[in-house]
Amino acid sequence: MDKVVEAVEEVKKQWGECYVKTEGHIKAIEGYGKDREETNSLPRLNGLAQDGLALLNSLQFKLDILAPQLPNADEVEGAKSVLESWKEQSQGLRVRLRNANLQARANMKKAAQEERLLLLGGGEESTIRRRNLQTKAGMTSAAESITESLRRTRQLMVQEVERSTSTLMTVEESTGVLRKAESEYKGHKSLLMRTRGLLSTMRRQDVLDRIILCVGTIAFSCAILFVVSRRIGLLKLQKKVTAALKASMAGKADAVDNMDARLNDLTRAEL
Repeated sequence: MDKVVEAVEEVKKQWGECYVKTEGHIKAIEGYGKDREETNSLPRLNGLAQDGLALLNSLQFKLDILAPQLPNADEVEGAKSVLESWKEQSQGLRVRLRNANLQARANMKKAAQEERLLLLGGGEESTIRRRNLQTKAGMTSAAESITESLRRTRQLMVQEVERSTSTLMTVEESTGVLRKAESEYKGHKSLLMRTRGLLSTMRRQDVLDRIILCVGTIAFSCAILFVVSRRIGLLKLQKKVTAALKASMAGKADAVDNMDARLNDLTRAEL
């Protein structure tokens, strides 16, 4: 079973037990004053009832915090409906406690009137009753003072426990947030490491590309220079060949002219 589900079940169990006890204290307050030998004083019963109501409020607070953490939506809705019913029952107990105190005061008033009638009567029984009443009043006053002090101390302890519980839950939530942030940081760290590796590879590739580009540019320039130089050499050779041809052709023409002149001279001599 999930830990949150177990915690919710434990809170429900504590609520049931506390509700029964608080209801019993309220019933005791309703009947206060009818019995002449009361085991608990009215302030003590009220203190116990108030402590029960405070504990019920604390359990409501715990359920309100645990409900959103339940595994599925149906359990969350069920817990919320239980919380609403708890609030109504707690409010009903407060109303009953107020009515019970009114009933207790009426019972005490009625008992006081009966006691007054007995005290005003004569005889040894009335004297003994007055002495017992004085002793009982002193003891009751001291007991009530001690009980009220203990009740206030217990109330402060309950409030401190609630505050500590709230602080502990806040710390647990903060711890969860920090763990989530740590996991995200680890994920980003690995991503940054991969990015850094890719940047290093890109830098090396960029340097290699620049070297290749420079070598290619130099090779291309050398090829252009070679082609140009060869082209210039061929032009010079072509000019020389053309000049030689022209000179050869000019020499042949002179020879032909000379031969024609000689033939003409011979012809003239024969004539």
